[in-house]
Amino acid sequence: MLPVIESIVLRQMASGDRLYLQVYKFIGAQPGKKVYIQSNLHGAEIAGNDVIHQLIEFLLTINDTDLTGEICLVPVCNPMGTNERAHHFSPGRHCLYEAKDWNRIFWDYEKEADDLVAFTKSQLHIDLKVVRQNYLTIIKQQFAKILEKINSSSGVPYTELFSYRLQNLSLDADYLIDLHTSTNQALDYLYYFRNREESAKYFLLDFGIVLDKYDGDAFDEAFIKPWLALEACFKELGREIKFDVEAWTLELGTGMQINSESVAKGVRGVKNYLAQKGVIQVSNLSEDTKTHEMTFASSSNRKKYYAIAGGMIKSRIELGTSVKAGDKLYQILSFNKEGKLPSVIDICAQHDGLVYDVATNQAVNEGEFVLGIVS
Repeated sequence: MLPVIESIVLRQMASGDRLYLQVYKFIGAQPGKKVYIQSNLHGAEIAGNDVIHQLIEFLLTINDTDLTGEICLVPVCNPMGTNERAHHFSPGRHCLYEAKDWNRIFWDYEKEADDLVAFTKSQLHIDLKVVRQNYLTIIKQQFAKILEKINSSSGVPYTELFSYRLQNLSLDADYLIDLHTSTNQALDYLYYFRNREESAKYFLLDFGIVLDKYDGDAFDEAFIKPWLALEACFKELGREIKFDVEAWTLELGTGMQINSESVAKGVRGVKNYLAQKGVIQVSNLSEDTKTHEMTFASSSNRKKYYAIAGGMIKSRIELGTSVKAGDKLYQILSFNKEGKLPSVIDICAQHDGLVYDVATNQAVNEGEFVLGIVS
């Protein structure tokens, strides 16, 4: 099965050169769900590019009759961030010109949906699929207004143009998968949204964090927030519904690296998710999703530890370790420059939890990130 390949102009540079998105669309013989998968939104988070490459190679081996619906894949979705360099390091987390996180710039319809209650009342007794289509039509109509600003003679900042291009590709998707890694070093896990635990297990990862606190400006949040708000509004009016709309962020290991084990988990998980959702028909997936055990935690229960003094981090606890309150997490070797001998400061855990993220750099200024624990 061959994809439709599209190249989309993103930006013209001062040199006259242009940046592009390349999109691979695999379209099945029968209509069905649309799946949107992207990688490398943060420039240093490159493992997802290999995941998408392996997914493309897999999809090339199946027939169009084995695919129901459409799978849209966008590797290297942020060329500006990907190409950013500081000496040997690839930062790429922020648009430096506008001082914005590349994953905190997206349009969230829920923030301007002031007619949500009226819409919900008008749809109370309508079939769920029709409600889905009606609401999507409204979202698209509001989203189209952004293009008017982009095409005006005054123009818009690049982050607005960039976010429009990505959201325009994904706005009508049913399932959205955003492939990331840690900025530092982390476990393989996923972020998900309420009432989606059963589907989360399809990715066959050991650990998931439900986003119970968020601002809606991240790519996955902006996509699903309007649908979660509509579900909540229906519930308040006495009708329990759940749209078959899902958004996921997979965190696949360490930044600036393509870790083969993390990539393998990503490929296996996405393929299994697509199979369980009925998007692809494959016979060689041996994993039994029903018996897969997964640990869930809440984003509000994450605790980040920042250096209480400048110095060098030593004796740091290993990534993936479960800790109890009072356990020693790490030490700071502090050259205090106060006419005193160097000191070693012990830092202990304030709560029980799992060490899921640790800083790559073990030389820290006061107030810089050292590690993260979730309980």
